[in-house]
Amino acid sequence: MKVKYSPEDGDEQVFDYNPNKLMSVEREALEKRTGMNFGAFAMGVLRGNALCRRALLHVLLKRQHPGIAFDDVDFCWDELTVEMTKGEITLAVERLREKGGDEDLAEAMLKGYDEAPDDEGKAKLPFAV
Repeated sequence: MKVKYSPEDGDEQVFDYNPNKLMSVEREALEKRTGMNFGAFAMGVLRGNALCRRALLHVLLKRQHPGIAFDDVDFCWDELTVEMTKGEITLAVERLREKGGDEDLAEAMLKGYDEAPDDEGKAKLPFAV
């Protein structure tokens, strides 16, 4: 999954985001900040939850700028996008349907399939399992 941050007053930054590759301290920080367990947080990112996406951007930016505070992370909604690849969409929809998950979310993911980028290697689930 790609997280693109394109502030009007700065350069676009693109982050690779794999929930299963976050460090434990990063996952704990996300849980603490959002008040959600990590699985709910990861699904919140996919559903467009503003707090989840802001917390994720904070963690990603903190890797480059260790001193950045959460309160320093503020952006216009159109400056941040989360983009799944075609393979990630396929796997996510299959998993949701296997587990009797949120069909509305599955349908929303499928709507973006044609515009989604192709995979660069083997696709993995875009949320923590």
